[in-house]
Amino acid sequence: MNSINRSKKNQFGQSSWVLSIAECIDSLGSQTFSLNLDKALRTITDYDYSVSFAYHLDERPLCLYHSFSTANRAVYVDDYLKGPYLLDPFFKASSRKVDSGLYRLRDIAPDRFYQSQYYRSYYIQTGLAEEISYTLYPVDDVAVVISLMRSAESSKFSAREFKLLESVFPIVDSLSRHHWQGLSQRFEGDFQRTEACPSQTIIESRVSELFTVRITPRETQVVSRILEGHSSEAIAQALGISVGTVRIHRRNIYGKLQISSQQELFDIFFDQIKH
Repeated sequence: MNSINRSKKNQFGQSSWVLSIAECIDSLGSQTFSLNLDKALRTITDYDYSVSFAYHLDERPLCLYHSFSTANRAVYVDDYLKGPYLLDPFFKASSRKVDSGLYRLRDIAPDRFYQSQYYRSYYIQTGLAEEISYTLYPVDDVAVVISLMRSAESSKFSAREFKLLESVFPIVDSLSRHHWQGLSQRFEGDFQRTEACPSQTIIESRVSELFTVRITPRETQVVSRILEGHSSEAIAQALGISVGTVRIHRRNIYGKLQISSQQELFDIFFDQIKH
């Protein structure tokens, strides 16, 4: 369906938007809030799916809401929570406390994300044309990411649609802060890894746990960025080393792990974290 036709051409004084927001307010603190918020956003423009995840430090995320069928849930939620979330650009952005707001995936993803093994092995299974997400921080150390998705059969979000959804961010943010103010209590609260290695990113901590006996701290940084989908040039810039040095590290890493490709590195990583 054409994106222009999908847009509701919504004037925010329209009864559908006002009534939907009223339902959101009435349902604050209840199990129907996320469904009502989804309905409200759909009065602005159509999309195929919506899912909300909560992230707290290095704990396993919580799925707060989704609109998937049972079959789609297996890929978008169940498989995601087994480990791929660690390489999700939205998860990584929220873990480094990117400013709250609405983002397109392509605007926050690493430079080689669409060539990464994460994209080829997991994300491509979702069959999405585009994903945009509200990133919110309703309470300290807790991020909520509300993703709006269009499948491959649909068009991408137009600039106009994105701007309309972006314009209601203050309302979405305020409602979320009131609804999820006690969200941190739903996590288990085991933060030993994060507190023990405060200088490491979450993905670096996981890589270190898995491979620390075999690879050095610098090689851990390189492995983490390879898994995330950064190019050798981007890795070199981030770590302040030359591209040639990155390639030497990559060759040494592959030798120590007895592998020969990024695919094998990815397979080892996900096989380990699933267990």
